[in-house]
Amino acid sequence: MILIIMGVSGSGKTTVGSSLSEKLGWTLHEGDDYHPKENIDKMASGVPLTDQDRTPWLLLLHDIIEREMSAGSHAILICSALKKLYRQLLLFGREALGGACQREAMEGVVFAFLSGSFQLIQARMVARKGHFMASNLLQSQFDTLEPPSLSENAVTVDISKSLPEIVAEIEAAISTRL
Repeated sequence: MILIIMGVSGSGKTTVGSSLSEKLGWTLHEGDDYHPKENIDKMASGVPLTDQDRTPWLLLLHDIIEREMSAGSHAILICSALKKLYRQLLLFGREALGGACQREAMEGVVFAFLSGSFQLIQARMVARKGHFMASNLLQSQFDTLEPPSLSENAVTVDISKSLPEIVAEIEAAISTRL
């Protein structure tokens, strides 16, 4: 199984993904580590990424998903996956470009959407240190966000809960799909 932890910047993807990886013993892939320097520089300077900026990055993450699935591994991928198109690119790669892909979900891949209010996430972003994402980009992330549907094999988790509660909720959701 591949678990994709998704949500806007500041929703706790890395914290939740790290906790799940440690608890389950699954390989963790931090999507931000695969951004090209140009994307990081844009975000750090407060410029939102475009679909054109994100597409090569998402295709690279698709390759990681394919590699892990081919190996029969369980893995966690942390990726904002804000739009349905982005989730389609993660799942189906180039097949998703141009609207040719009609499938919603891929067997063995589950999205865990970390959902929270703008105010809660903004407060977290302002408090965190050392991350390249400028906090003034949060509104653009919310504007871009298309929450996943159940047909996308997604579970929505309220991030106002404690970390152990969030982790337990995701674990319960994926245990029924293993």
